[in-house]
Amino acid sequence: MAKKRVAIIGGGITGISTAFYLQKEIEKGLNAEYVLYESKNRLGGKIETVKRDGFVIELGPDSFLARKFSASQLAKDVGLGDDLVRNSAGKSYILKKGKLYPMPGGAIYGIPTQWGPFLQTRLISPAGKVRAAGDLLKPRVIKNGDDVSLGHFFRERLGNEVVENLIDPLLSGIYAGNIDRISLQATFPQFQQIEENYRSLIIGMKSSIARQQGNQPSKPKGMQGEKKTPGGMFLSIKNGGLGSLVDAVEDKLYKDSVVKNAKIAKVNKQGEQYFLRFEDGRTDVVDHLVFTTPHFVTYELLKNLSSVEPLQEIPATSVATVVLAFPKSSIKKDIDGSGFVVASKKDYSITACTWTHRKWAHSTPEGFALLRGYVGRAGDEEIVGKSDKEIVELVMKDLSGIMEIEGEPEFQIIKRWKRAMPQYEVGHLERLKKVYDGLEKEHPNLYITGGSFKGIGLPDCIDQAKSTIKDLIKTL
Repeated sequence: MAKKRVAIIGGGITGISTAFYLQKEIEKGLNAEYVLYESKNRLGGKIETVKRDGFVIELGPDSFLARKFSASQLAKDVGLGDDLVRNSAGKSYILKKGKLYPMPGGAIYGIPTQWGPFLQTRLISPAGKVRAAGDLLKPRVIKNGDDVSLGHFFRERLGNEVVENLIDPLLSGIYAGNIDRISLQATFPQFQQIEENYRSLIIGMKSSIARQQGNQPSKPKGMQGEKKTPGGMFLSIKNGGLGSLVDAVEDKLYKDSVVKNAKIAKVNKQGEQYFLRFEDGRTDVVDHLVFTTPHFVTYELLKNLSSVEPLQEIPATSVATVVLAFPKSSIKKDIDGSGFVVASKKDYSITACTWTHRKWAHSTPEGFALLRGYVGRAGDEEIVGKSDKEIVELVMKDLSGIMEIEGEPEFQIIKRWKRAMPQYEVGHLERLKKVYDGLEKEHPNLYITGGSFKGIGLPDCIDQAKSTIKDLIKTL
């Protein structure tokens, strides 16, 4: 029987993971062949590592969560297991009105789980602490399994002050979004499960931690811990950065099955197959089609299919990463920690800053400091469109006031990520269900996956790739 041809569209982490694990199935005897099409001249998508003057600079994500195992497993599968490194476990801070406040000990995503550090922090007023304690008595917020926003859920449980000063800076930073619009079910369903099981969020979180420490079973899904290891909760690849993970995966893929600079112009269904036309005139006919591209790209190519109409409703935010390198002597207040997020957003242009030279020892030569500032968020994307000079001036103004920086940076790199952060707004999972149900019924050989849908972190994208391959194998 002739081999079924599978086209994977998009060479970001989801696309290359799909190709890598599909190739493994083919090597086990799956009667198929694949081709990976990428519109740019490199693979990796939002993973982009630059090496310069001894610096290892991440322009996109700089790490992934250690407790989500699929990314570290991919690194091991491509021979980089020994190169995995954890971040330094330095303090993280909240910036509010010109002052850095240490993150209270035991705060998980800003949720207090240890009363001592929470009561001692000056970030929250006495009245705000009393209101947060009201979670212990408050009835369940979610009724009948309804989807609500992160903001609504946490404000009802813990009060506005904890949300504005702890939870919002952390969670809105992850998604560059508005937590009063972001879906709880689509981002942190484990908190809904904890409320359902324990009623009180604080009690449920403390119970979950106690079980993890005691190695007891029945941990709420999504809250599983990992074996205690020196260092922080994030992993990267020493020396080569995350870009070396992309390179290692690419090296394992069949050379003839990876096609770069291949931008699709049109997709048509021909019977049970799909006809692909590229902007340079090339064509291909495939039996199965896997889209790993951003939702708005996928929609434009498939908008003649009614099944994908809900993709139009998913917003996306533009952000920029601002990298600044200095001699250490230029920073008069080199604070011990990994960085900070911003609570009083109206007072600053930046949303967060990573002290990369402290967080990742492999990133910076001796005697230098490397800072990564972040700008852009939902409802405030104008700064991303400013000139490099304007962005650097705004970021330097913010950082100089906090860290007492003298002089100009040795060099600077600005990377704009246009529409890079999909917004999982309330109703996101319902919209996805409409898309997936429609495709399964009308186009069973077409798959849509990636960071726009079921998780934006690297492990989430790899998990989606593996799930897609399972579905693909069923139809093959």
